[in-house]
Amino acid sequence: MSKINYSLHGFQSIDELDFDKVDGMMPAIVQDCQTAQVLMMGYMNKESLQKTIDTGLVTFFSRTRQKLWTKGEESGNFLHMRGITCDCDKDTLLVLARPDGPTCHKGTTSCFDESPLPDATNRYEQGKPLQNYNFVR
Repeated sequence: MSKINYSLHGFQSIDELDFDKVDGMMPAIVQDCQTAQVLMMGYMNKESLQKTIDTGLVTFFSRTRQKLWTKGEESGNFLHMRGITCDCDKDTLLVLARPDGPTCHKGTTSCFDESPLPDATNRYEQGKPLQNYNFVR
């Protein structure tokens, strides 16, 4: 089996990221690499980020369990990492991933399905601009 080449943007080494600024854990926003839908947000420390890069499976640090947690290890709904970029301050990550199934523990595609814009990309592609909704001016 050949290894997928992952894209890292904005950094070449984990040591370039500013984990000290965020007390050792960095917010990681996960976005579907095909639909651009935001799926979830979790926290990564250096070890979980390195495991994500090494295995290709998105892994977080669970603050409640105080241990590494690979998304899907219980549900089977893994997130297959396709790329990671950091923000301009190098203290937040954006992870592009391909989900195996629902991402949210409630069984929905996204943990943000309650948002007024869970399908904003689909609306845009269908020619239904966001201005049609009273919360966007």
